[in-house]
Amino acid sequence: MKIRPFILAAVIFGLSGCSSMYYGTMEKLGVHKREIMVDRVKAARDTQNEAKEQFLTAMGQYKRVVNFQGGDLEKEYDRLNATLQRSEAKAGEVRARIRSVEDVSEALFSEWRSEIKHYTSDTLRRSSQQKYDLTKQKYAELITAMKRAESRLEPALVPLRDQVLFMKHNLNAMAIAGLSRELISVETNVDELVNEIEVSVAQADAFIASLENE
Repeated sequence: MKIRPFILAAVIFGLSGCSSMYYGTMEKLGVHKREIMVDRVKAARDTQNEAKEQFLTAMGQYKRVVNFQGGDLEKEYDRLNATLQRSEAKAGEVRARIRSVEDVSEALFSEWRSEIKHYTSDTLRRSSQQKYDLTKQKYAELITAMKRAESRLEPALVPLRDQVLFMKHNLNAMAIAGLSRELISVETNVDELVNEIEVSVAQADAFIASLENE
């Protein structure tokens, strides 16, 4: 969905106002909940991909510190700390994107359930119910995958936070050498996060395709 210039104000309003008022305003402007849902799933997918790349960058930076062979140790700390802050920010963005998907999906499915009752044709009612059930099932698979990926964010961040904090107060080569003991744990957590994100992204692609092909 391409957001037309004249509805930009409505978009801004939706970010600060309540969801129901936002969706109602967008509906009047010709932008339906299904379109908003597709857009938000795409945004969540893209943000998860960005988070994957950010955490892989953090992993690389951590390895660089562990393999420190001399130079300006404080600069290495500053780089790792900056990488951690970007990782924290991206994790927060992933969480927000998932919440926005949940918000619009709740509104969409609630409206859909209500409207199914209004059919006078049994055939059309059954057809709409079948589409609802199938879409709801696919959505459940999607949000489950997204939340599994989200659940791996904090475990990946915790050891990075610990090591940055440790470095802050122990800027010497001997202390840095001790960080190597945590390398396997850090790698494992990041690898698990990356795997879950890739599953979630694949689910998002499948869900988007199912909605766009209807």
